[in-house]
Amino acid sequence: MEIRDRILYLVAGIVVATGLALVVLSGHRGARIATSSGIGSGSEAPVAAGSQAADFKLEKLDGTTVSLESLRGKVVFLNVWATWCEPCREEMPSMQTLYDSFKSNKDFVMLAVSQDVKGRAAVAPYVAKNGYHFTILLDPENKIGETYDVSGVPETFIIDRKGQIVAHHMGAFDWSRPDVRDALQQLLDSKQG
Repeated sequence: MEIRDRILYLVAGIVVATGLALVVLSGHRGARIATSSGIGSGSEAPVAAGSQAADFKLEKLDGTTVSLESLRGKVVFLNVWATWCEPCREEMPSMQTLYDSFKSNKDFVMLAVSQDVKGRAAVAPYVAKNGYHFTILLDPENKIGETYDVSGVPETFIIDRKGQIVAHHMGAFDWSRPDVRDALQQLLDSKQG
């Protein structure tokens, strides 16, 4: 990875963490903080922070289904990825580290939505081989990608207790950073949203 790319990821991480912290500190009252999108492109994320997260119902690897509506009242880390995506594979260990930090908190949910067209056949062996324990959802028809206007993978949305998107990050990121954990903890500690 080039130094330029590392700097861009660092800047993106600071933007995401700062955005999460600002949203938490502002009490979510109408805050519309675009904490993501093409660093250097000058464009806002297609689904901006502050938007209501669209409901969905997808199948988990174990065959049961989960809907976003059923998770209302929880903080949801929603990541869109694919097994063939190198940046996705790079960031997933940091997602596991983040998940391990919060897995005992019943109000935190990590969902990783696979866009692999081969579904379970492609995803299950990959997840097992790498020892990921967060919830994997299967979306071979790209319903989430269309609903959330995902422009590429990986793409991550942080959704508060009220179902509002409080952060949106495009591209790979080191989710194990202390500032990210601190911002998520503040969001979890807030009973307002």
